[in-house]
Amino acid sequence: MASTPGTPPPLSAKRPEFRNIHALSDLPNYRLPAAGIVSILHRISGVLMFLLMPFVIWLFDVSVTSEISYESFRSAYLAGLGFLPAWFVKLVTLALIWGYLHHFTAGVRHLWMDATHSVSKAQGKQSAVATLVISLVLTAVLGAKLFGLY
Repeated sequence: MASTPGTPPPLSAKRPEFRNIHALSDLPNYRLPAAGIVSILHRISGVLMFLLMPFVIWLFDVSVTSEISYESFRSAYLAGLGFLPAWFVKLVTLALIWGYLHHFTAGVRHLWMDATHSVSKAQGKQSAVATLVISLVLTAVLGAKLFGLY
């Protein structure tokens, strides 16, 4: 029996089901749009930069204190640092480079959207994809330099 306009639906009608998203079972199958991926990665890169701040301060301090400390700085990238191998130090540095480049690029994207009021769905997707591509390409270029490919 169908309901007429202005009357409530019959009690037997199927109501929409709303449920919470469970991280382990639902998130692997959830398709996030490009803008959502950029947003989450923007937060992750900010946390990464915050957590690696002591490493960055150490890098800067060691690199500018003296010629001897600069050589110890270089040796961390050539022979490792204590029990950490050199490739791990380079990998942490590459993660920091990616974090900075992604955070910077996504920040410029947000400033551009705020300044131009460009908030359509199509422009949001295009700028999100551009943000991902630019940050990954710049990271690959600097990573190749870090690992001595050129």
